[in-house]
Amino acid sequence: MVSQDKKDLATWIVFLIYFSSLNCQTCPGDSFVNTLAKADQNGCVRKWLPVKQLHWTKKKRILITGGAGFVGSHLVDKLMQDGHEVIALDNFVTGKRHNIEQWIGHSNFELLHHDVTNPIYVEVDEIYHLASPASPQHYMHNPIRTIKANTLGTLNMLGLARRTNSKFLFASTSEVYGDPEVHPQPESYWGNVNPIGPRACYDESKRLGETMTYAYFRHLNLPVKVARIFNTYGPRMQINDGRVVTNFIAQALNNESITVYGSGEQTRSFQYISDLVNGLIALMESNYTMPVNLGNPVEFTVNELALLIKNFTKVSICDSIVESSPCSSGLSANA
Repeated sequence: MVSQDKKDLATWIVFLIYFSSLNCQTCPGDSFVNTLAKADQNGCVRKWLPVKQLHWTKKKRILITGGAGFVGSHLVDKLMQDGHEVIALDNFVTGKRHNIEQWIGHSNFELLHHDVTNPIYVEVDEIYHLASPASPQHYMHNPIRTIKANTLGTLNMLGLARRTNSKFLFASTSEVYGDPEVHPQPESYWGNVNPIGPRACYDESKRLGETMTYAYFRHLNLPVKVARIFNTYGPRMQINDGRVVTNFIAQALNNESITVYGSGEQTRSFQYISDLVNGLIALMESNYTMPVNLGNPVEFTVNELALLIKNFTKVSICDSIVESSPCSSGLSANA
């Protein structure tokens, strides 16, 4: 019997593959998902989503770093619809303006073109610090930028939170567990990380980001939250982001065999983007301070995911077993 989680992922993959095959000449985008998002707006015409009218005592002013990225832009959507004032900050290295352009001009929304490695001062009530390259392709292409975003950028945002007396949420990752020897990983697990491996720029800088966050909590009483985010999928993913879902879909769309690294029995959990966004907001609103894993407890094997896509696209699965991915020393929990 197929679980509801697997049915939901299958439905989304079918939807994605179908619309990816459409040619939208009037709405060019960097990725097939962004093209779909624009097509949904009836010829790229901006249309604001419905926004709640909050009493001023309940309305918050919220800063989202990385606000034009995959996760950040969906968080912008949700908080805007909930009636809050939102400042989206992004350097647009990996974030895309068209992810949040539907809010440009709205009185509750402000877009700042800024790099978190440089200090900034804005009056806010809450800070969601999401700014960082997150896909293997991006963070391995520029490891120094990745390290600076998660260390210097985090330090700047913690300083801003202290000056404004605002709540601070650090978007960490399941990558802090490295190549785990414990499955599933509880938050108490310290991880198995190679500090000089090809993924270390991301893994270790996120670990240091957590360390800095809790230093501000313990010594300066700053209200902090840490979310360790697992695999997330949904609209606005980029087809070339180097993660397993988009890799398989890209191969299928190009009528290529789906390549499975290793035995294919590695497991991954996949959560839909709206579930992650709801989790981030719930964590921010809670009184809980220690790290929290945000992911789907239901897992797929990589072989199951490959077979799911194969059944919808009729492409083959590569029979040869490759010992490791070209871009990693092994498939991580968040690949």
